Amino acid sequence: MLLYSFDILSQLSQFIGENFIYLHPGYTILNTLVFGIILGIVVILIIKLFKFLKKDPKDLLIPIIPFIFFGSSARALVDNGIYPLTYILVTPGIYILTGLITITAFLTSVYIGRKTNFDYRYIMLIMGIALCIPNVVNTPHINFTAFFEVIIAWLLTSSVFIIFRNKWSLIRDKFNLSVLMAHLFDASSTFVAVDFYGYGEQHVLPSALTSLTGTALVMYPLKITVILLALYIIDTYVEDKTIKNMLKLAIFILGLAPGLRNFLSLSIGTY
Repeated sequence: MLLYSFDILSQLSQFIGENFIYLHPGYTILNTLVFGIILGIVVILIIKLFKFLKKDPKDLLIPIIPFIFFGSSARALVDNGIYPLTYILVTPGIYILTGLITITAFLTSVYIGRKTNFDYRYIMLIMGIALCIPNVVNTPHINFTAFFEVIIAWLLTSSVFIIFRNKWSLIRDKFNLSVLMAHLFDASSTFVAVDFYGYGEQHVLPSALTSLTGTALVMYPLKITVILLALYIIDTYVEDKTIKNMLKLAIFILGLAPGLRNFLSLSIGTY
């Protein structure tokens, strides 16, 4: 009986290791669903934290960007063999590490802000920038051709929404526009990497659509449709301000984090 129990535990451990804690790239329907459920639970807990501290998630839109850059740049340095391939620097380790650091910095910033009357957002921003310095220093080179290809593609697609933002109340809101632009950046980095440099899409639905259409250009209509629909639903049906802004912040992170990882991996790896 004891040996049977050990055998079950061994099989369970192997299953978890192969599907959720792995050193190889790629996502499956199973781990995508599980990671989505975990993300949902984390978002609920963070909403409770914001309510307890009486802070608005919207205020973290700028301060959180360096922390996103930290996680994405660390992953990009792993992709290009500059940092070692270890569990803490790949999925889900890098998300756990970055999340814990970000939450710790947030709590620390709020505490210092209350003791000094200094705006906690600036404290958190400074912490995040300092955190990114080692990754920037360890970046060996940048392929500026790939770098500007992504930037130009992003600016061209984003400019349409920036120019016409006053025509549509949904994106007139700067927070909503920022969320959309984060995902357009992700779409741009994916499009350039896949169509011009032979990279592959790892996520399930985008990978299927890219294979079906033969181009990662499909990411643009996919992102625009899904994100605008999500923002519309949140603005229309979610009344609680903290929940509403936390959902938007989570969507922002889900766009900018992989977008930056792709962008930096491409810029470093195609040198």
